[in-house]
Amino acid sequence: MTDEWSGWREAAQAALYGDEGFYRSPVRSPEGPAGHFRTSVHASPLFASAVARLLTGIARELDTGTVALVDVGAGRGELLTGVLDALPEGLDVTPYAVEVAARPPGLDPRIEWCAEPPAGVTGLLFANEWLDNVPVEVAEADARGVPRYVHVRAPDGAERLGSSVTGADAAWLERWWPLSAPGERAEIGRPRDAAWAGAVGSLTAGLAVAVDYAHVRGGRPPLGTLTGFRGGREVRPVPDGSCDLTAHVALDACAEAIAEAGIDASTELTDQRAALRRLGVGGDRPPLSLAATDPAGYVRALAAAGEAAELTARGGLGDFGWLLHRVGLPDLPP
Repeated sequence: MTDEWSGWREAAQAALYGDEGFYRSPVRSPEGPAGHFRTSVHASPLFASAVARLLTGIARELDTGTVALVDVGAGRGELLTGVLDALPEGLDVTPYAVEVAARPPGLDPRIEWCAEPPAGVTGLLFANEWLDNVPVEVAEADARGVPRYVHVRAPDGAERLGSSVTGADAAWLERWWPLSAPGERAEIGRPRDAAWAGAVGSLTAGLAVAVDYAHVRGGRPPLGTLTGFRGGREVRPVPDGSCDLTAHVALDACAEAIAEAGIDASTELTDQRAALRRLGVGGDRPPLSLAATDPAGYVRALAAAGEAAELTARGGLGDFGWLLHRVGLPDLPP
């Protein structure tokens, strides 16, 4: 690590995915991402059960008993482990964990560990909080309202403005996140668009789902969203490898990138609240009468309702964006 200045994309790439980076170093993060931030996967097994139902439905639509489940940004394999435990008998699933970190010890041997999504698979590709960790450039409008790249110094996170944003980055900003007022900031999502198009393009047939912190044009945050997480707390983003670096995702731009890549897929953009309710996760409390007839069942149902409520809560996990692409499948009725 040096005191040299660089764009945020280069700095975050090294800080997260370099040899001593946050996601690769067992010394910096021995417990994996779960030790630093809590996702829906960690919040409740209901999430993995919902993904299992989603996969089962896709297998039914494909009229096959053999499907792939590709978990992009798999962490330590928590989601895949939960889904495999929740699957019904008779469905043959090949699980793939796509992750830059080394395979954790003790992981279910059925899970294939790989650095890239496997090509030509049929089934469900699921990316939970992956795109927010794809490094991007940060831009800020200067005193004249001209967007300029934000440069950062890795050891301490100090920032300064660099050159004007030009070329494809400027075109992306103009289309998806225009800046004009001095001090306005944006994360330039082109690398995420390309990453998502590549992931969806790996499917021969099935469903691709991206779940993430999200915003859409018309509701972009004026100061951007770049931040850090360490030990379960939000911290100042410093690209020194000591913390997670994340920024919300322009999922509407990712959606359009699929069509522009020539991938024949139908698209839906919704929120986690609606998506999970379709999959049977609603958060409704059990009737009080159950406490009299089945006290233990009532306690279990009440606990599940609390977990479901967290997964679908407004202002929390329920606000996460879900971007869904059906590949080689008929469109769902409206």
